[in-house]
Amino acid sequence: MKTSHNQFSAFAHVVREGSFSRAADRLGVSQSAVTQHVAKLEQTVGMKLLQRGSDGLSLTRAGRELYDLADRQVTLDGLIKEKLEGYAALERGHLAVIANAPRPALPLIAAFQKTYPNIEVDFALYDWTQAMALLRGRQVDVAVVTEPDRMGDCVSRSVTTARYVAYVPDNHRFAQQQCISLRDLAEETVLIPEEGSYTARFVARKLKDHAITFPRRMRTTTFPVMKEAILHGVGVGIFLADSGFPDDGLTGVPILELPEFFETKIVVPKDKWGLRVVAGFAELADQRMA
Repeated sequence: MKTSHNQFSAFAHVVREGSFSRAADRLGVSQSAVTQHVAKLEQTVGMKLLQRGSDGLSLTRAGRELYDLADRQVTLDGLIKEKLEGYAALERGHLAVIANAPRPALPLIAAFQKTYPNIEVDFALYDWTQAMALLRGRQVDVAVVTEPDRMGDCVSRSVTTARYVAYVPDNHRFAQQQCISLRDLAEETVLIPEEGSYTARFVARKLKDHAITFPRRMRTTTFPVMKEAILHGVGVGIFLADSGFPDDGLTGVPILELPEFFETKIVVPKDKWGLRVVAGFAELADQRMA
């Protein structure tokens, strides 16, 4: 039994959209058509490509291997279509963006939507480890990530640089200080992002280097959650200075042992860099950096 272009396309869209129904909407066909295409592809391969779990759909080992090829085919289809139609103004399309912090991703998305109002943008926040895994798995178009791993099949451009600070309420005793030490924070409840974050790994290494421990710490998820916790007096948070938007109730205080600056970059699979929708996003990022 031979595979067809539609089978690969249906499979790639189901993985990217996370469901058969959303894949059908994206492709403009019925859900049953998508289901049949994927089922026929599994029959040809001779094994399951997708499995259902409590968290939704996930790829089997064979599915992971085949998805890379299927997504590359969909990307190539898009490039060919653009070449045939010419590089006119972006009038329709879809862009999947992820990031490991609200900023600088959201200002870029806002500028993109203002310039290209008919392009549908999906955006989600993940910790650093999850973001890199999704990027390696080609399940996104653009990732806005702090200090991303070097990947030969991806293109990256710097967007911002920032250092880590301790976020405290404006009325906190640290708020008026020019700089504090990690040892000062040892007296506080310290909010640290979850294990998969770049921040958690970096802070853990610094604590080990300086033989410092935080007796009271709390794991949080994204910066918005940390910000709410700080404003409610739960503790002091450590995050990059440009991770969130300015807040009248918070002050970021530099930390003596954390002087390094880190780059946040736009990262795109190399073969997707030529897509108009991706190029449009990258161009706006370049303009904001100029």
